Amino acid sequence: MRRPAFTRTAALAAVGVLFAVVAAAVTAPAATAAPACPDSRSPVLVGRVPGAVLEGATVDGAGRLYVTDLVSGRVFRLDRPGAAAVPIATVPSGGAGALAWARDGSLLVGYGADARVFTGDATRSAGIVAVDVTTGAVRPFASGLSAANGLAVARDGTVYATNDFGSLIGRVLPNGVVQPDWAVLPSANGAALSADDRYLYVSRTFSDPGVSRIPTANPGAPESVVTFTGGDVFAAPDGLVLDPQGRPVVPTDVSGQILRVDGPNRFCVLASGLPLSSVLTYGGGDTGFSAGRLFRAGFDGAIHEIR
Repeated sequence: MRRPAFTRTAALAAVGVLFAVVAAAVTAPAATAAPACPDSRSPVLVGRVPGAVLEGATVDGAGRLYVTDLVSGRVFRLDRPGAAAVPIATVPSGGAGALAWARDGSLLVGYGADARVFTGDATRSAGIVAVDVTTGAVRPFASGLSAANGLAVARDGTVYATNDFGSLIGRVLPNGVVQPDWAVLPSANGAALSADDRYLYVSRTFSDPGVSRIPTANPGAPESVVTFTGGDVFAAPDGLVLDPQGRPVVPTDVSGQILRVDGPNRFCVLASGLPLSSVLTYGGGDTGFSAGRLFRAGFDGAIHEIR
């Protein structure tokens, strides 16, 4: 399928808005920042995709890392820390966003994470494709979503998708039915399900920055887990994960901190010095980007391990 000519320009426009937010935050008044976590860590550079603006990241069971380039729509694979990034697929409609794993082992890739996010709630022009990571074959999975800046897959195959520039959170049922307005939460970004699938955790990036959890059985009753205050109100939290204890760990676009939420309105700095951080993922398997290790990817094209 031929990619629309507007895709690269639209993606760059979305990134330009982010950089404008960063510039505004830099000139904002200083305020008290979050304390360091007792087990705070140092980031170590483990990979780079030259020229890419990384939006999504995930690791397979063999310890291979996959990332998306928001601008080109390409999906890259890195076989191990320090390895070169290899393009394996291109999202036909551009604006490659979040990544997640389908029940059949295919890689789900959100699209429309470019300037379409600004009108996504009205136009619902985003969606998800499924990629065979062995052959690179791309097939449609779902369409009619506001955006897919965050993706999470439940054990029964239900998929959730977010839009940080809109208010609609979409849901795709195992039978393929798309519910683009399953929940409403302004500026929801990232997506992570609790171990029992009872709650969908999302970052709130631009509107009332913080983290919320949404009961999957009652999406009309979202609960705020933390609201960032002081200097962290400008952090722009992005694609979060849950750690092995079920605590949200949140990268920030602006402050360059990795924040961990330890309880209601309690959070600390797990790592710092990483501006333009867009997404976090835990490793998998016994080698490469292995299980138990936390990795960060960013709009700067860099990948760090948070050791």
